[in-house]
Order: sequence, then structure tokens, then C-alpha cells
Amino acid sequence: MAGRGEAAAAEPPAAVWAAAMAEYLEILRVERGLAAHTLEAYRRDLGDFAVFAVGHGADPGAVTRSLVMAYLQRLHQAGRARATVARRLAALRGFFAYLVREGRIARDPVEGMTSPRAGRPLPRVMSVEEVERLLELPRPASPAGLRDRAVLELLYAAGLRVSELVGLDLDDLLLDHGLVRCRGKGGKERVVPVGAPAVEAVRVYLERGRPRLCRRPDQRALFLNHRGGRLSRQWVWRLLRRAARQAGVSRAVSPHTLRHSFATHLLAGGADLRAVQELLGHASITTTQIYTHLTRHHLLEAYLRAHPRLAGPPATPPEAGTAAAGPGAGPEGGG
Repeated sequence: MAGRGEAAAAEPPAAVWAAAMAEYLEILRVERGLAAHTLEAYRRDLGDFAVFAVGHGADPGAVTRSLVMAYLQRLHQAGRARATVARRLAALRGFFAYLVREGRIARDPVEGMTSPRAGRPLPRVMSVEEVERLLELPRPASPAGLRDRAVLELLYAAGLRVSELVGLDLDDLLLDHGLVRCRGKGGKERVVPVGAPAVEAVRVYLERGRPRLCRRPDQRALFLNHRGGRLSRQWVWRLLRRAARQAGVSRAVSPHTLRHSFATHLLAGGADLRAVQELLGHASITTTQIYTHLTRHHLLEAYLRAHPRLAGPPATPPEAGTAAAGPGAGPEGGG
């Protein structure tokens, strides 16, 4: 790469890519506080382009705009979603901007390149009735059942990300005040309210479930597996899939589905958009605004399904003698 001297120029492109990526990811970890799974996503996206570039004999300093465009075209031909292409380009944009700032390369090959417009899909949500069926499923007769009930109740009650849920410690509970403290993206901390059913489920789990799962007195994790360790994100995903099947929910359900449902149900019930943004821990309100589109979509569906001029004849027929009356014929007029 430019600015590294003749010794660096002799390094094979793959080694130069590996060193530059490791340095950049460490900067993201330390300065931006990105979570491990986010860093791994960056590593995959940058690594995919690095393999492509090495195949063309290019280290980061030799990447041209035409090479980047050829890479994006290859992704398109491979049938990759527009969101995937946009994410890869965003990763490259940050990486090359960093190399320019550090004086490692002379020019940014992706400067000014725009991401493909991706029609953002509406998040999948569950109806209130489906959520209620899901939450009633765990059989709280065993420590595991008490834990599973508390996990599902807390996910929905607080709109937590799965990483926030499994990261909860005992010290994060403020149950007497109906609150829980969690750490979101970038380690940002927030305190969110928790409804009475979730508070009760967690209390019962703490009294009758967790003591029988815990193996070490110094264990501070809230939710424990059968070995006494902290639950994993993958375990929670499996719990949701199993519970959804048993509840008769045909669509795919994930922890984020409950988070989406939490936000959508709040807004449908009249909650303020800024309040929902704070509850979800979104840095920007534009991220939260997707749920307003979703509630409008559901309102339109409800309108088309229930409006008497669109939904077919009323369930209860009019009384005898009134069927022939036209609009405004009754005492109330046409108002």
C-alpha cells in the first residue's frame, strides 16, 4: 500500500489485506465499541471483497473504482439481495475512508459511490393474540419452564434485543420499580419499564427456578442453562421457534419478531414515536419510523376487513320494517 515503503510492496496482497483488516477492526472495537457479532459481520463483508481483490492481484492500495464496480456486479449476478450489496459497499466505504485518513492509500476508490436502493421490507410482526398464545406456552412446573416463561415475557415486555436479554445480570433488575437495565449496541445503557406479568414471571423464576439451575454462588447471569452457565443467543432462537410452532404461528418467529411486535403494538395503542425510540434504544428516530408504516398498513387491513361498506353484510340483520329505509331515513339523519 502507498506510504508503507518498499518492504510492504513486496508483501503478498493477501497478507496486506489481512493486516489492514485486523487493524481496522481493532479500531472499530476500541473506538466505536462494536459488539463481537457486529465485528464478525464486518470481517465477513470485507473478507469477501478481499478474496475478490486478491484474485485480481490487488492489495488495498491497488483497488480501483472499476474493480469495486466489477465486484458489485458479480454480487448482482449471483442473485445477492440489494440490502446485502448495500451493506458490503458500506463496509468498504468505512474501510477505505479509514485507510485514506491514516495515509495508507492515496485515493478512496469508493468515494461518491451510492448504494443500490433497497425497498426496505416491513418487519414481520405477530398479532396480540399470537403473542398471548406464545407467552402462555411454557409449562412453569419445572425450573426450565419457569425460566422459559420469564424469557419470553421479558423479551416482549421490554422489547429487548436477544443480545441484551442474554447479557442481563442480577444487578440489572429493578423489579420493585418495574424496571430493567440493559446494554444495547455500542455498550449504550438504557433503563426500560417492564409490565406486571413479566415482573411476576421473573420473580417466580428467581425464587423457584434459578436457584435450582445455578451451580456457582458467584454466578451473576440472570438466565441460566441446565449447566448453570449464561444462556446463548442461539438457545433463545431455538426456544422461540419451538414455542411458535406449538402456538400455531405459521410464520417464522425470532427474538427480533417479538421486538418488532412490541414496537408495533405500542404505536398502534397510541404511544409516542419518541418514547418508542427510547424504549428500543434506537440512535436515530428514522430507524423507529418503519413501525409507523407498519401500523398504517395494519390499520388499512383492519379498515378493509371491518368497514361496513367494504366487508359485506352486517353480522346481525336489520329489524323487520327497517330494511327498506334509505340513508338518513332514521331519526339520527345521515350524520
